[in-house]
Amino acid sequence: MAFWKKSQAVDESLPKHDRGSGSFDDYVGVLEPKNKNVTIRLAGSDAHQAELATLAAEPEDSLTTATPARSVTDEGVDAPIEVRIFASRRVSGVVGTVPRGLESAYDEAVRRLDGRGDKPRIPVKVVATNKHGYRVDLLIGLTK
Repeated sequence: MAFWKKSQAVDESLPKHDRGSGSFDDYVGVLEPKNKNVTIRLAGSDAHQAELATLAAEPEDSLTTATPARSVTDEGVDAPIEVRIFASRRVSGVVGTVPRGLESAYDEAVRRLDGRGDKPRIPVKVVATNKHGYRVDLLIGLTK
């Protein structure tokens, strides 16, 4: 399910179905999405199924990230980006992490939104899978 290049890190500690997905092939220039269909699926969502079930009941167009871009100091630590979701006037608990290696694509999307005067929140979609519960897709292409 993950579309990783060999140069990208993969978190081997997570089950294969919960490692998230995304590809740098979906970006041009300075990490600008090629089209509005580009997504990143969060990793580590297995542990947050109760929170995701609650969020799945929310209207899709009301869900956005509530996690800001990392500061320069945070980037130096190389810690995973834990994502929370803003829904109906509340911020969720952590629902997953940006897959390892794609943190810069997340950060750039948030900065792009903020730089043009929009709220620095990436639209998200909570997706129910057949076998592995809920997953979160960041709709990065909509930040173009």
